[in-house]
Amino acid sequence: MTYKDYLQVLKEHTPYDFSEYSDNSINRRIQKVMQDHKLTIQELEARTLTDKRFLEEVVEAITVNTTEFFRDPELWRFLLNKHLLTYQNNGVVNIWHAGCSTGQEVYSLMILLGELGLLDKARIYATDISQNALDIAKKGIYHHQIERGCIDSFTEVFKDQKRGEQIFFKYFDVDARADIISVKDFLKGNIRFMRHDLVKHDLPFFNKMDIVFCRNVLIYFNARLQSRIVQRFFDVLFSKGTLILGAHEGLSGFFKTKFERMGPVYKKNNLFHFRC
Repeated sequence: MTYKDYLQVLKEHTPYDFSEYSDNSINRRIQKVMQDHKLTIQELEARTLTDKRFLEEVVEAITVNTTEFFRDPELWRFLLNKHLLTYQNNGVVNIWHAGCSTGQEVYSLMILLGELGLLDKARIYATDISQNALDIAKKGIYHHQIERGCIDSFTEVFKDQKRGEQIFFKYFDVDARADIISVKDFLKGNIRFMRHDLVKHDLPFFNKMDIVFCRNVLIYFNARLQSRIVQRFFDVLFSKGTLILGAHEGLSGFFKTKFERMGPVYKKNNLFHFRC
């Protein structure tokens, strides 16, 4: 049995389909699960099909996505200084974070919206395949963030305002001794966290979106699946809506004609979709 045979078993006997994930990425992660649990591929298959808790552990390992506050600061400075204010005349700003992981990116955006006076207008849908990641995101409690330099990230993003540290303490309660930061409750009010498989499930909402975030997720998919997912984003966006991908991700082929690159983001240029 190969790892592709194992993925086919998952597809046929569980709710999960990883058959179009990038070969190198998924093989490496399956190998790590086998090494950590000292299992052969046959033993991995047997345990996956008989132990639901272990199945979820395997899914967590396959879909793990590292994230942090204000990752790639130049993107966040662009959003803060040049882009998000274009939505200030909207009555509502609909935002989808697809593959939101443990939520740091969601809260990063909400902090920008808060500083720009747009937070009350925002309706944010944050989805991920991992229930464990969503549970962490909902709580908004993060360990070892100060040690990892999260205050420095705030300072970098807000350097033009020269008050990054001040902004940090506006949105977080801090236990410096334990190195734990907690998102303040007022920042959580406009978010709906939902479990969602981007590959298999219908969208869990009916709204059209002004902004779609999907950063550092597409790189784990093969080219065919990437195209399917980008088509989904295209369909859900309003005309002139914004798609935001990871620093090492981009659009190719057909979709280069459907989006216009504006700095680090992509604007949908289909004029036949109207806001309603």
